[in-house]
Amino acid sequence: MGRILVVDDEAGVRAFLAGALEADGHQVTQAEDGEAALACLRQQAFHVLVTDLKMPRLDGMALLRRTRAERPETEVIVLTAHGAVESAVEAMKLGACEYLQKPLASPAELRLLVQRALERHELQALRDRSRQDAEDALPLGYGDAAMAPVEEALRKVARTNSTVLLCGESGTGKEVAARLLHRLSERAERPFVAVNCAALPEQLLESELFGHEKGAFTGAVQRRRGRLELADGGTFFLDEVAELRPELQAKLLRVLQERSFERLGGTQTIAIDVRWVAATNRDLRALMDAGSFRADLYHRLAVFPIELPPLRERRADILPLATALLRRLARQVGCAPPPISAAAQQLLLAGEWRGNVRELANALERALILCDGRPIEPAHLRLDAAGARPAGAAPQSLAELERDAILAALSRVAGNRRAAAEQLGIGLRTLYEKLKRYGVE
Repeated sequence: MGRILVVDDEAGVRAFLAGALEADGHQVTQAEDGEAALACLRQQAFHVLVTDLKMPRLDGMALLRRTRAERPETEVIVLTAHGAVESAVEAMKLGACEYLQKPLASPAELRLLVQRALERHELQALRDRSRQDAEDALPLGYGDAAMAPVEEALRKVARTNSTVLLCGESGTGKEVAARLLHRLSERAERPFVAVNCAALPEQLLESELFGHEKGAFTGAVQRRRGRLELADGGTFFLDEVAELRPELQAKLLRVLQERSFERLGGTQTIAIDVRWVAATNRDLRALMDAGSFRADLYHRLAVFPIELPPLRERRADILPLATALLRRLARQVGCAPPPISAAAQQLLLAGEWRGNVRELANALERALILCDGRPIEPAHLRLDAAGARPAGAAPQSLAELERDAILAALSRVAGNRRAAAEQLGIGLRTLYEKLKRYGVE
């Protein structure tokens, strides 16, 4: 469904256009002229603007220029008087994507043009997200020897169109690896489209993959292109592929073999050219032997398998990765990244990190919240007793918990012991005694 802004100074024409689009399930806003349309555009984003050219106050051509300047992501369709080809050509030069001649004989052509405009908008949004993700992406590794074979394999396979299967524990960076593979390939300027098979309900996943035609099922009020179709020319990343149910495994196998498919409820065969990358944290061979994963699909996906090592096997990456994650987290909340104390660094290096990079990011996010801009101390990282505890360490004792609480309080008040004692609800002398007992300078 799209958010459409319809602009025309004739109330009857506006109502006709809006009614035709609302019948397809679109959310339509009406404006009587260019000035009113600009006010709407400044209040919210619209996917498509449908505007007449001849209007009082601010005409359609001026509105088109302002929209291109202020809302460049909005697709524009202009309505021209019969025979006004010159105006339509000028509008196209200014950035309109389509034009229609008035009076409209049928709403069908308008619906078709709006549908095409929405598809262009979605494709451009995917490209923009791919570029932004590339700018924000963390490196796959920071020089640890365990990652060297992975990076070398990605660079070599990037030059080909071979299907890649990324394996490894949850949180090891499989999507980061997939995006790196895309950036290194000749498809880097085309879309990178990801679908997580475990994140979508079964009844929605098929429609998400293949798209659907209008009326294919209850609620399908218009045609919708699937993620596979949007990925044409680029890279299609199928995450958590082990979660695919058997019927979808069969359909996906056919797409891999034929490089074509049909939308749900459709008969038209759609050819696609995509680079396939799949990922899993499960043993697909074991699932194959158990009969829950198709052997033929496994062999189609595992043309070039790459295993990503867990974070505990690449400890040289932990501190650089923590610094990069902290910098990104701080940027998201609009603050400067705090330093990580030596004691906290030792804790990070000694951690088991059973959740890998994802768990490390969670620990740092908690620490960023608790440290109040001061250096991150062990207490800020030890909130989750099952998280960043050193390998083989026992749960914290009461003495350890007390020591960490004192350190955290001192960190929050920049070492002011009187203020720390007040925060902890103890006397200043008691605080000095505890600092001496725990050997804290």
